[in-house]
Amino acid sequence: MAEPERTERRLRPAPLLFEPSEAVADPEHFFDLESIEDPRELLTRATELTLAFRAAQERAVEFQALAAAQLADPRRFDRLSPALIAEQAEWTEDYALKMIEFGETLQRGTGTDLT
Repeated sequence: MAEPERTERRLRPAPLLFEPSEAVADPEHFFDLESIEDPRELLTRATELTLAFRAAQERAVEFQALAAAQLADPRRFDRLSPALIAEQAEWTEDYALKMIEFGETLQRGTGTDLT
């Protein structure tokens, strides 16, 4: 029996709002969470921020992988070796190779997880 088709839904996290420069200077200030007194509201907003940061991190990794694949493309006259990409991104060379492969997968439109 065939499995039903699954559709992966991307989370729509709360928007990350930029903090005013004076708030960033205060190390105790973090997206105004310290001013929320109701623990339920605090949990809700902190959870929204956690999901937003996770989604942002995942997207950033995808863009890193795309850039690594583009920089390693043998058709480029200025292509970089995996070792140079690793050095620039502060990765190990093995991780750079995985990211290049992941980026190539993303370019083909068949995105898969790095693990």
